[in-house]
Amino acid sequence: MDERDWLILHILYEKRNITKTGQTLFISQPALTTRLRQIEDEVGAKLIYRSGKGIHFTPQGEYLAKSSKEMLTRIQEIKDRITNMHEGVRGTLRIAATHYMTKYKLPRLLKLFKTNYPQMEFKVNTVWSKEVLNLVNTQEAHIGFMRGEYSWPDERKLLFEETMCIASKEPVVIQSLPKLPRISYRTDESVQLLIDSWWRENFTVPPSISMEVDRLDTCKDMVENGHGYAIMGSMILHKTDDVYKIVIRDKNNQPVMRRTWMIYQKESLSINAVRAFVDFSDTIDYLEL
Repeated sequence: MDERDWLILHILYEKRNITKTGQTLFISQPALTTRLRQIEDEVGAKLIYRSGKGIHFTPQGEYLAKSSKEMLTRIQEIKDRITNMHEGVRGTLRIAATHYMTKYKLPRLLKLFKTNYPQMEFKVNTVWSKEVLNLVNTQEAHIGFMRGEYSWPDERKLLFEETMCIASKEPVVIQSLPKLPRISYRTDESVQLLIDSWWRENFTVPPSISMEVDRLDTCKDMVENGHGYAIMGSMILHKTDDVYKIVIRDKNNQPVMRRTWMIYQKESLSINAVRAFVDFSDTIDYLEL
């Protein structure tokens, strides 16, 4: 079995569907079915069977599929080590980052880094902060950019912090918020907890949610067009002059803060590209990116 075979098993275990697996891997359904049979012949065991409800794995198939992630990670580690044996900084840096970082910070950051190290390439995975932790922990990503307060046992660096604030098209009074239309958005668990905790400290009734949107930047657009208020970090409102902002404060009258971190595993610094990126990051003012 080669790397492609392990990848097939990994995706098939996630999708539980031949057609969707083929689409993900850009393999025709007949070619994928043929390759699965060849893998079964190679290992000497039946791996999957079909029913009216889709694909099911035999015990042998279950074992191989669950091993596929470990095998793919190990193969990538070997490739990293081989690349690292060359002089200089080259290869592919794998990054996991939140949507905010991917949209507003990473494009400029990676451009600056590549100017210094033109032989570098990047693979960026945009996920929620909790998934950033998982990807760096399993070494599927070398570097992670996450927002909020999550426990991380290895190396991390604080990149910047921002105040949480009430954003609205027209001036509002905090005490009147429960009666005003609020725009909510999907966000990381830690940020939602931060907002909910502040609300409970100040009000005994739930907010009046008028809209629920998928992204923070969509929420910002709705606020700018006067559809309600929202509670969000101040960074996304940078250079937005036509929106009123009120910094929210905790029970000790301290501003409620949201922090953004870069995380990585200390052992990954043995990879030239990772060490170069971490060192380069120390020279960057993330607030000005």
